[in-house]
Amino acid sequence: MLENCKISALILGLCIFLGLTSLGYLLGNTAIKYKEYERTVTVKGLSEREFEADIVIWPIQFTETGNKLEELYEAIEHSTDKIKLFLEKSGVSKEEITFAPPSITDKLAQQYGGQEKAEFRYTAIQTVTVYSKNIGSVRNIMGSLSELGKQGIVFTGGNYESQTEYLFTRLNEVKPEMIEEATKKAREVAEKFASDSKSTLGKIKTASQGQFSINARDKNNPHIKKVRVVSTVTYYLSD
Repeated sequence: MLENCKISALILGLCIFLGLTSLGYLLGNTAIKYKEYERTVTVKGLSEREFEADIVIWPIQFTETGNKLEELYEAIEHSTDKIKLFLEKSGVSKEEITFAPPSITDKLAQQYGGQEKAEFRYTAIQTVTVYSKNIGSVRNIMGSLSELGKQGIVFTGGNYESQTEYLFTRLNEVKPEMIEEATKKAREVAEKFASDSKSTLGKIKTASQGQFSINARDKNNPHIKKVRVVSTVTYYLSD
């Protein structure tokens, strides 16, 4: 009876040992496979294209001076009418032209003791803005603005408020194709890496799309926009 118990205990111990050994092997093998499965490569794909802007915002800013407000406002109105007539004759529609209230500075109110009296008490800045989709036409008109200068209109320039702005508003139209291109280029880089490392490229682990950026191609062609996006993709690798 005692001998039978010993034999049973030995068999049970042997079974437990074999079971634990098998479990350890399976867990170890699974861990190795899992570790291999976790091998990854992270790559970036760039899509960059050039498009012409589709809206131009052109502020035409000029100044008038005087010592009497009534005369100053008349001069502003007279110059504004000249600009409006010039633009319409050049092909700009009335709907594309807007007028801002003039900004008037009273130099007498700003004058402090000991300073020399200014020749003109009042200085006015007026802005006429062209908002148009006909960019080529507007750019041609810009080149002939000197005709108004010959008529005595003093234009201002160089400040932020008088800078011409070009807008590209069709980003949603080009987004899908550019994202596809960026992702495709990222995969090409990943495939090259996998080939060089004698690995096989697997599925995508993670992917993120960077923000689209829109900038002028160069300072001489602000109406041509460079649109850019970078996609970052992580792929699994296996032997």
